[in-house]
Amino acid sequence: MGKYADGPAWSDLTPLPTDEGGSHPLAQIAYSADYEETMSYLRALMAANEFSPRALDLTEDLIDMNPAHYTVWLYRAQCLFALHSDLHEELEWLNETALAHQKNYQIWHHRNLVVDKLGECEGETEFVARMFEKDAKNYHVWSYRQWLVKRFDLWEAGELEFTERMLGEDVRNNSAWNHRWFVVNGRVGAVGVGDPEVRAREVRFAEEAIGKVAQNQSPWNYLRGIMRRCGMPLAELKGIAEQYASLERPEAVRSSFALDLLADILAEEEDGKEQAGRALDLLASRYDPIRKNYWAYRKDQLGLGELKQAVAVVA
Repeated sequence: MGKYADGPAWSDLTPLPTDEGGSHPLAQIAYSADYEETMSYLRALMAANEFSPRALDLTEDLIDMNPAHYTVWLYRAQCLFALHSDLHEELEWLNETALAHQKNYQIWHHRNLVVDKLGECEGETEFVARMFEKDAKNYHVWSYRQWLVKRFDLWEAGELEFTERMLGEDVRNNSAWNHRWFVVNGRVGAVGVGDPEVRAREVRFAEEAIGKVAQNQSPWNYLRGIMRRCGMPLAELKGIAEQYASLERPEAVRSSFALDLLADILAEEEDGKEQAGRALDLLASRYDPIRKNYWAYRKDQLGLGELKQAVAVVA
């Protein structure tokens, strides 16, 4: 017997045990006795379509045992809304649960439902910031923050400055770069980097990040994204690329990503294919040899034959 079987508050329910294939299941899951009992009472509640305070208490017990159980979270949300529960209290409970289980996406879907039902997000960005103190690259938290921005129209509520702070702490934080792009360009009907002033600001921001850490792929991709979004040629970035990768000084390349960009730019120039091939040779033999086959493919696509060793390139 257990907590629920022995509890008078549950005596009206007949628990529904797990059916894993009869008396001799092929691959029975080794649930604990407490978990099996609690789940059997959850099934009974769901079969009766009961939304009650005791159902909420039971879901809390189950979430404590298995915080990744999506069905339990969904049933909890249904109970909360049916009972018109205090959703601010639910958020307080969720805060501790989220901090204890940082990589659990079910928590963030539940939070999404609760905050959407509330219709306001006071304190949410502050709590998200607390989560980022634990893990600044938590995908589920970043996704939730994007939802907050979109749902509550927070585009001009300090989000750009927030990305600057996050990237100031870690310029390699790909998630923060992605969020910055979302804030600048994600709003429906947004001109974003299509506005010359915004474009100049974002190019400058990326350049400054490259100046801090040249061998960081994120700002280089950000610059490529700006050009693509605006329908502009990569040649606009040639001056930036050549600051960190010059074919005149192949021994002094400071960024393989700059060299990759330079190869793309040169390949688009009328007489630049041979130089593009030299850049790809350098990438394959010296600056990114782990992707040698990829650089060979790129060179073959230009019709330039096989890769050459860096020694031959600089001779």
